[in-house]
Amino acid sequence: MKLILLGAPGAGKGTVAKMLTAIDGSVQISTGDILRGAVKEGTELGKKAQEYMNRGDLVPDDLIMGIMEARLQEPDCANGFLLDGFPRTIPQAEALKALLDRLGIQLDMVVNLDVPREVILDRLTTRRTCSNPECQEIYNVKSKPPKQEGVCDKCGSPVIQRDDETEEAISKRLDTYNEKTAPLADFYRKEGILVDIPATSSEVVVNTIKEKLGIA
Repeated sequence: MKLILLGAPGAGKGTVAKMLTAIDGSVQISTGDILRGAVKEGTELGKKAQEYMNRGDLVPDDLIMGIMEARLQEPDCANGFLLDGFPRTIPQAEALKALLDRLGIQLDMVVNLDVPREVILDRLTTRRTCSNPECQEIYNVKSKPPKQEGVCDKCGSPVIQRDDETEEAISKRLDTYNEKTAPLADFYRKEGILVDIPATSSEVVVNTIKEKLGIA
C-alpha cells in the first residue's frame, strides 16, 4: 500500500502506521527519520541538512524533497510506504505530487485521522515518556501506567512528562497544525484521494483502510 497519513499531533498516526506495516511489509517513513538517516549515512544531502539542524533552523523544502526522492527509491519501498506526518504544508504537497509523478508512483489514498481536540488533549497530557534516551518507552497515566509510579518498567529510569506535552504546549501545537497542515485535507480532497476516518480507535482506522483497499 502507498498511503499518506494526515492527522494532528496525538491523532495516532504512528500507531496506525506500525499496525499497517505489519500487514504487507510497507515501510513507515517520517521526515524526522529520513533526515536522521541521511545525516547518519553522511550523504551530501544529509550533510547539508545537518548544517541547518545544527543552527536550529528548519530544513528547506527542496532539501527535504531531495532526501525524500532518494528514500522512495530504496528497495524496501517496493512493497509500499506510509508517509507519516509528511507533507506538512501545501507547497510540500505540491512538490511531493510532482516527485511521485516523476517516479511513476501512484498513491492509493490519503487518510485523514479526524480525532476531536479534547480527545487529543486528554491523550497527550496524560502521556509520560521514559527519560532514558536509549529507551523512550511511552506510558499513559490512565490507560498504560508503569507498574511502579514514575519508574520505567523496561529500564528503571524516571518516567517524565515532556515539556511539549503540557496542556499549553499541546494547544499551541494543535493551533499550528490547524493553521498550516489541516488545509492539506482540502488539497487531497480536490485530488479525489482523501478518506476521512473519524475514529479514536487505531483498530477501527486500520480496519477501515483495509476495507477501502480490499485487503482481507
